[in-house]
Amino acid sequence: MGLKIWLNDGLVDERDAKVSVFDHGLLYGDGVFEGIRVYNGNVFEGPAHLKRLYESAKVIMLDIPMDIETLADAMEQTVRANNVQEGYIRLIVTRGVGDLGLNPFICKNGATIIIASEIRLYPEELYEKGLKVVSVSSIRNHPLSCPPQVKSLNYLNNILAKIEAIQAGAAEAIMYNHLGYVAEASGDNVFTVRNGVVCAPPTQAGSLDGITRDVVIKLAKKEGIGVQEKDLTRFDLYVADEMFLTGTAAEVIGVVEMDGRVIGGGVPGPVTKRLRKLFFDYARS
Repeated sequence: MGLKIWLNDGLVDERDAKVSVFDHGLLYGDGVFEGIRVYNGNVFEGPAHLKRLYESAKVIMLDIPMDIETLADAMEQTVRANNVQEGYIRLIVTRGVGDLGLNPFICKNGATIIIASEIRLYPEELYEKGLKVVSVSSIRNHPLSCPPQVKSLNYLNNILAKIEAIQAGAAEAIMYNHLGYVAEASGDNVFTVRNGVVCAPPTQAGSLDGITRDVVIKLAKKEGIGVQEKDLTRFDLYVADEMFLTGTAAEVIGVVEMDGRVIGGGVPGPVTKRLRKLFFDYARS
């Protein structure tokens, strides 16, 4: 039995969830999205995700055809219809149906799509052993192009970075900005730990203002762990005592090797493990 997909104004069977081939979301990647976790049947940090979705839409001048409260209710209905207890929501809003030209203002009937299903980004053993990552040549979007804080449907930049990582035999890619500072991974935020202090690139460096990132920073501060948001270089990552990634799908996962250099002791460190447990408990509370 297939999934129930929210399409525009209600739930439809998976086989009936279709959009036009002239939708600019398909033709040009013109739209926005969010990935949201479900824990114990509850939408995790839903208001924060929806706030970011509407901000992304505002930046690209895309009108979302329903208000935040209605969209939140649609997510809840989709989760319940598919009986998702531990899973993932992909929320998509496209520009809508236009022609083969670029003009977005002729587009009509933008599609609102909500998919609620299961996801597993990394096998459980990697949370115990840690990831290997590599630096890649694909940089984060220049701030004068599409702002890197916008979660647009055009994700090719991140996909190119992921391709580089896979071809190098690594699980994730570390991306830099046009100035050479660490921005983020292809799908996750980057953190280091040095002398007991957790450090993260600021959003101005091209780091997405990640929801999981923000929760982890909040939990670290509550536990009395020092947190700094500052520009990081490749050197800072190489000499870190610990390194970890955060993301909606990844949650909190340690990095044990970067560009062939062992990070810390070659296993996820104590601060990483502590923050992972804190996040696990918080998310499922």
